[in-house]
Amino acid sequence: MNMTENDRKRANFSALSNTNGAVIKMTTNAGTGKPGDIKKIVIKNFRAKPTLPENYQEHTWQKLRAAVVAIQTSTPIEYSLEELYQAVENMCSHKMDSQLYVNLTALAEQHVKANITPFLAESVDKLVYLKKMNECWQSHCQQMIMIRSIFLYLDRTYVLTNPTVHSIWDMGLELFRDHIAMNTLVQARTVEGILILIEKERNGDTVDRTLLKSLLRMLSDLQIYKEAFEQKFLVATKHLYQSEGQAKMEELEVPEYLQHVEKRLQEENERLIHYLDSCTKHQLIVTVERQLITEHITGILQKGLEQLLEENRLSDLSLLYSLFSRVKNGTIELCASFNAYIKKKGRTIVIDPEKDKSMVQDLLDFKDKLDHIVVTCFEKNDKFSNSLREAFEYFVNQRSNKPAELIAKYVDMKLRAGNKEATEEELEQILDKIMVQFRFIHGKDVFEAFYKKDLAKRLLVGKSASVDAEKSMLSKLKQECGGGFTSKLEGMFKDMELSRDINIAFKQHMGNSENKDLQSIDLTVNILTMGFWPTYPVVEVTLPPELLQYQSVFNKFYLAKHSGRKLQWQPTLGHCVLKARFDAGPKDLQVSLFQALVLLLFNYNPTISFEDIKAQINIEDGEMRRTLQSLACGKARVLTKIPKGREVEDNDKFQFNNEFTNKLFRIKINQIQMKETTEEQKATEERVYQDRQYQIDAAIVRIMKMRKTLSHNLLISELYKQLTFPVKPADLKKRIESLIDRDYMERDKDNQNQYNYVA
Repeated sequence: MNMTENDRKRANFSALSNTNGAVIKMTTNAGTGKPGDIKKIVIKNFRAKPTLPENYQEHTWQKLRAAVVAIQTSTPIEYSLEELYQAVENMCSHKMDSQLYVNLTALAEQHVKANITPFLAESVDKLVYLKKMNECWQSHCQQMIMIRSIFLYLDRTYVLTNPTVHSIWDMGLELFRDHIAMNTLVQARTVEGILILIEKERNGDTVDRTLLKSLLRMLSDLQIYKEAFEQKFLVATKHLYQSEGQAKMEELEVPEYLQHVEKRLQEENERLIHYLDSCTKHQLIVTVERQLITEHITGILQKGLEQLLEENRLSDLSLLYSLFSRVKNGTIELCASFNAYIKKKGRTIVIDPEKDKSMVQDLLDFKDKLDHIVVTCFEKNDKFSNSLREAFEYFVNQRSNKPAELIAKYVDMKLRAGNKEATEEELEQILDKIMVQFRFIHGKDVFEAFYKKDLAKRLLVGKSASVDAEKSMLSKLKQECGGGFTSKLEGMFKDMELSRDINIAFKQHMGNSENKDLQSIDLTVNILTMGFWPTYPVVEVTLPPELLQYQSVFNKFYLAKHSGRKLQWQPTLGHCVLKARFDAGPKDLQVSLFQALVLLLFNYNPTISFEDIKAQINIEDGEMRRTLQSLACGKARVLTKIPKGREVEDNDKFQFNNEFTNKLFRIKINQIQMKETTEEQKATEERVYQDRQYQIDAAIVRIMKMRKTLSHNLLISELYKQLTFPVKPADLKKRIESLIDRDYMERDKDNQNQYNYVA
């Protein structure tokens, strides 16, 4: 199909035929018109450049100015927003954007300047002033949002391509900041008003938090929050809480003061949530903590910690720890005061001899209480746990030897038969607690000496509550101090087991023997190895012929099996069961050997004088009197004393009491125990002291043998490392002198402060 040049143009661009726009021509190969032919498009310039109406810029700006003024004065806008937006776009398209931005800035500045006048007036109520300022700010923000929506095209083209030019919103903020917020009088009044409102709220009044939030947000948006408000606010906070802290410390008890501090911190955190800027948080909380806690740490601890600990006020102690954890060195100071309290209180428990009876139980209760406080109130803080242990170790050793002795006696009381206070599980828990106290003691050898003495009594008299509990305690001691510490104690248990086997063999031997007279008496013998057991004094007593014969038979039996050994009988540890006949019927009397010897005399004579009894039995006078007292003046009076009375005199006589009655068939007549005398205690302590001397000597020789030559100071230092008990330098010096005298070592000829080992 043939087409003219003009026809082809029209076919493709008919819409552009009579316009001033660009004319686009396309040439193609008309001859072929085949698919794939190359088309060439030629774009030509306008024949005539578009022109704007005269006074377009001025006329359009007047239209836009009228709209801006209407927004600023809250009056209706004559033109539609779409028309206004199109006007801005047209002006920007024709390179009028720079002038448009300058005109808009000038108009906005003029309006902002006019708004400052009400805020410079005299004597305006602070709250009214703040509300007006807030209204002015809110109006300004709304106006700038509306203006920006009209001039959005300017904001997105001209402003974006000119980095030095502020956005319309930022320009509005800058104008408000420069002409209103940065005005010295306006800023001072505004900030002062805000601070007064906050102070009122701190004093318990209700204030408009929304107003505060809006004004503080204004300061943040204007980027003058820190310089205009924050520093003044923090200074006001410091002064308020500084005076309040001093007043409340004098006025309130510590628990009430701590609750007040917690309440204040909660209130400040609420202010941060509701209206303060988040950047203030750290400095505000630190300021409050410093004025209410840090400045009064010493006062709080001196005034109230002891009372809180004494009264076991767990919730208050938890609060105290929580508050002190917030400030620098708070927990360190608390821990030091906690340590000082434990040492002071613990020393009163340990030092006073009048409290010896309850000392160990008091220590256990005190430790339990403090452990509970550390776990519950101090969040299991290791510093407090370590401080607790250090304090206990310090005060327990303020009184040498006595705590170790009393702990051993406390264990004896708990392990004795007849102790119905605790089940096996509870007893095990008590022993664990005792071991904690035992660890604090430096003189563990004192504990061992008294423990061994009491263990011997329990084993020999059969008063042990539980073999399992005894062995459990032994294993705890072994685990704590090693096998050397418990070897003798283990030897005591071994002796008791061997004695049981020997007694079974002896009974079989007696069953096959010809001594039929002795078979009516049941004899049980405990064979004790002297090195394992405490040292007992040898006491000579006059035994009945039957018992002497029985002893002789046992001696022959035992020595036949164990030649080369020597048996030494200990009558003070013996006990018997006697069959007695009274008018009311027969009874079994469970008595000591001495009591039995006295009672057996009445088989031959119904009335015997004190002197005769003493002469026939031949035991020590004091022991004799206590034995007769137990039989004639105690609860079970199987003898009658003539004349009656509590004390046994030289001229007294005793009769067998046939009229004795008791609802039980087997009656235990307790021996009147002589309280452990000072001499006995001293003897035990002396043995400990002697053992210590041997240990010091052995340690010195061991060190010198290894080193050959050593200075005095180094030798003393090595000894302190090796010895497990407390010892004074003077005592060590004495032992060194003793070894020099015995030629184990010598002083160096050239240096008197140097020792040489003598092989």
